Amino acid sequence: MYAVIKHSGKQYTVKQGDIVALDRIENAQKDAELQLQDVLLINNGSNTLIGNPVVADAFVKVKVLGEAKGSKVVIFKHKRRKNYRKKQGFRQIFTKVKVEDIVYKGN
Repeated sequence: MYAVIKHSGKQYTVKQGDIVALDRIENAQKDAELQLQDVLLINNGSNTLIGNPVVADAFVKVKVLGEAKGSKVVIFKHKRRKNYRKKQGFRQIFTKVKVEDIVYKGN
């Protein structure tokens, strides 16, 4: 069984036991249980449910494992012949979660 969820404008395909790096979830404590409500699609092997836009009565239970930083992104700006150079670095903070269960309470 797998599901497609939407979080922070991005879509993720998840199944039970997966560890997923989502965009930072504010105020998410380590070992906290969360429910992600925006389930776009559920497939149980023989049947596929597609939401319009989300599947009603469906959610994904996740457990927060902690936060981590992604790889560094370098931003380099320059203007030719003007001796203007500016270098910046940025590391995105992610929240790592483990998918505990995919729940559908429909008929």
